[in-house]
Amino acid sequence: MQYRELGRTGWKVSAVSFGAWAIGGTWGPVDDAESLAALHRAVELGVNFFDTADVYGDGRSERLLAQLRRQHSETIYIATKAGRRLDPHIAAGYNRANLTVFVERSITNLDTEALDLLQLHCPPTQVYYMPEIFGVLDDLVKAGKVHYYGVSVEKVEEALKAIEYPNVQSVQIIFNMFRHRPAEFLFEQAKNRKVGILARVPLASGMLTGKLKPEDTFAPDDHRAFNRNGEAFDRGETFSGVEYDVGLQAVDELKAICPAGISMVQFALRWILMFDAVACAIPGAKRPLQAEENFTVADLAPLSQETMAQVRSIYDRHIRELVHHYW
Repeated sequence: MQYRELGRTGWKVSAVSFGAWAIGGTWGPVDDAESLAALHRAVELGVNFFDTADVYGDGRSERLLAQLRRQHSETIYIATKAGRRLDPHIAAGYNRANLTVFVERSITNLDTEALDLLQLHCPPTQVYYMPEIFGVLDDLVKAGKVHYYGVSVEKVEEALKAIEYPNVQSVQIIFNMFRHRPAEFLFEQAKNRKVGILARVPLASGMLTGKLKPEDTFAPDDHRAFNRNGEAFDRGETFSGVEYDVGLQAVDELKAICPAGISMVQFALRWILMFDAVACAIPGAKRPLQAEENFTVADLAPLSQETMAQVRSIYDRHIRELVHHYW
């Protein structure tokens, strides 16, 4: 496993880390025993950073991670998120009272005295223009409830605004072979401010695994069935905002340039790690075999410049027009 610095925290986090959305819910059926087996296998492979949220299975994901940490002596960092419990999910809901309640609930779920890393969970854009909210986060740090904080964003513009706040340590943003825009300007600015980038949705909701087929269907509780057009949350969260058939066509071309000896999953994750602003990519895993495929990627050889150029060409021809200026 390769380790990279996360912001100014002093942490060295695994370059491929564990995204725990899938083991909480909205990705079809999950089995807690199997999820825990995947988590344990990740630790065995050197993973020390796990990303979750209070709404993933209404706390289910956080509680599984608490169980994992109790069973290991290794250092394990857990990042969680707050804000999406708000109903309605509006900027005014991001206030001292609500954030304090959310933090206390996550502290209980994670069975800890303080949260390692708290992230605002894709709040409305207006929130980034409300400095008082970041003041509340500073106060939660001073109160010993949170060690560090960051943000999870939908848009590059939100990320650029967020890193203006001096104590933001990390920005979590969708970055993958179907989402190139963060690398154009944001990454340079993040590096200048020593803010860590967490690459979320690195496999475009499974599209970049190369395993999806035109005839595939998804369980009713899987966001890939109910959020294609943003019915439940931002549509960019599902297949990175790319239409299903277009995504399959692009993936077919990516398969043709995938280096010998590695899977499409590994190709997609290794592509992300070619960008040194990225602290870690956070793919999900519901089974130990998925964990093994994901978490051996950091040891693979770098991709050639020719391959990187070919990926960019596929993006330009199939994907750019659909996503580049939306997020």
